[in-house]
Amino acid sequence: MEKFTKLEDTAVPLAIENIDTDQIIPARFLKATDKKGFGDNVFKDWRFHKDGSVNESFVLNNKKYNGSILIAGDNFGCGSSREHAAWALVGYGFKVVISSFFADIFKGNALNNGMLPIQVTPEFLAQLLKEVTENPATKLTVDLENQELQTTFGNAKFEINSYKKLCLINGYDDIDFLVSKKDKIEAFEVSL
Repeated sequence: MEKFTKLEDTAVPLAIENIDTDQIIPARFLKATDKKGFGDNVFKDWRFHKDGSVNESFVLNNKKYNGSILIAGDNFGCGSSREHAAWALVGYGFKVVISSFFADIFKGNALNNGMLPIQVTPEFLAQLLKEVTENPATKLTVDLENQELQTTFGNAKFEINSYKKLCLINGYDDIDFLVSKKDKIEAFEVSL
């Protein structure tokens, strides 16, 4: 995985609540077991009409909004536990998702795939969505080491599991973390 310490970028405002994993990546795309290509189908039923034409009114199709930060409404990633939802968001290019609430399984899947879910208060989220919607060039700074989201109107601290924070900062998945402890593991085995 890519190391994550600090990110400064613009954001995409998706002010919809209760976005479930089937909306993030529709079930008909779950046949593959490889992560490649999932980003092409993220929010597929919202990005495109049934006839395959582009839905110009959907925010991901609006060229004035871009960046690796997704700001979503409350209760993001609810529904089924499919890891494919995290694969699709990461494959599309998102490194951070901000919401006022995340489904626990989605949150874990995001972290396991190198994407940082940041939970803020509903009031802060509303202000952030307003700011980015009105000013698409607004830059946000995510400082993982200090666990702080910095904005033009104020900052917000966020919580993260210390192990997952360590993994993101070092670019580790769970296997990489174990490999990083190889010398200690071998020394312990010798001491038995």
